[in-house]
Amino acid sequence: MVHRVGYAPGVYDLFHVGHLNILRHARSQCDYLVAGVVSDEMAALAKGHRPVIPLTERLEIVRSVRYVDAAFVETVPDKVETWQQVRFDVLFKGDDWRDTERGRRLERDFAEVGVEVVYFPYTVHTSSTQLRRALDVLVTPQSGAL
Repeated sequence: MVHRVGYAPGVYDLFHVGHLNILRHARSQCDYLVAGVVSDEMAALAKGHRPVIPLTERLEIVRSVRYVDAAFVETVPDKVETWQQVRFDVLFKGDDWRDTERGRRLERDFAEVGVEVVYFPYTVHTSSTQLRRALDVLVTPQSGAL
């Protein structure tokens, strides 16, 4: 029996419905889903800041989602290097990567090893970046405040 292994990488910081949607959609298109949880250091390199939620907690949250069969800590920027460790058949990304240079590079690199790249709709109304901005506003003292 052939099993299609899927891989859904992400920081998964401030876990929200967009994260759940990606994992749900990914699981519907594979037999076994591995969620790649980006390390704090890798997230800082990619996004310019560390996650709000520590890696151990993000890993536990993602691992507890019913659509996820396994969680893997992603510690290198090269997704093909991650593939060499995890050996997945399909990589899932948000469609904010589609038709971008980084998305085209991902598609080229994975075509060489026979991995399909599948994009899912990005949840526009909710993102960790928006949540982080809202938290910053709540915790930053406003000038002129008593």
